Amino acid sequence: MEIAPASSAIRSVELQGPAGRLEALLNTGKPDAPFTSLVCHPHPMGGGTMHNKVVYHAMKALHGLGIPVLRFNFRGTGRSEGGHDNGHGEQDDVHAALDWLEMNFRRPILFAGFSFGANVGMRACCGDSRVLGLIALGLPVLAEGRMYTYKYLPECRQPKLFISGDHDQYGPVAGVQSIFDTAHDPKQLIWIAGADHFFVGKLDQVQVAIASWVTEKFLSSAGSPNLQ
Repeated sequence: MEIAPASSAIRSVELQGPAGRLEALLNTGKPDAPFTSLVCHPHPMGGGTMHNKVVYHAMKALHGLGIPVLRFNFRGTGRSEGGHDNGHGEQDDVHAALDWLEMNFRRPILFAGFSFGANVGMRACCGDSRVLGLIALGLPVLAEGRMYTYKYLPECRQPKLFISGDHDQYGPVAGVQSIFDTAHDPKQLIWIAGADHFFVGKLDQVQVAIASWVTEKFLSSAGSPNLQ
């Protein structure tokens, strides 16, 4: 599958979160795009921001389909106000981003998150009727002494795509597979052969996997949602 390059149609936006203003960027899409999307970044304490390479390539995959994409910095990151809250308050930041997309576009939303962003974002988005599908990149299991749990996944009924490297140092194959097995259908797990947690040298494969899944799962030949 060929993916169109991300256009220069990008603008800064400011979200109002419960801890203050959140720095954000919107890659504008086609006026008639049936969806909008949100992409969340990895752990701020490890240097994660909305400019992370995996986040950027996830944006390119979605934007290449004409979908508007919102990225933002969690509280205390970059020029976002507030302080890091160990994944708790960050869920409220995700809700603020969803609220902004709903208010400005009034279209269904697709979510994607990388590492910490996947963990926090999926917790916030599971069960939210505005969010039609979830994409978890580099799902973390144990990272820098932090354990990540996914007790909500058996009740999470939205379509889910998991993309992980089979050499992910923070998401070993057995751990990710075990978590995936608990998740409610519909779901799909794609292993990127030889990829580490950051998908070094494999980001093109990540882009293609995202674009293919979104196209197959949500876009029919007529451009309408396909939720079967």
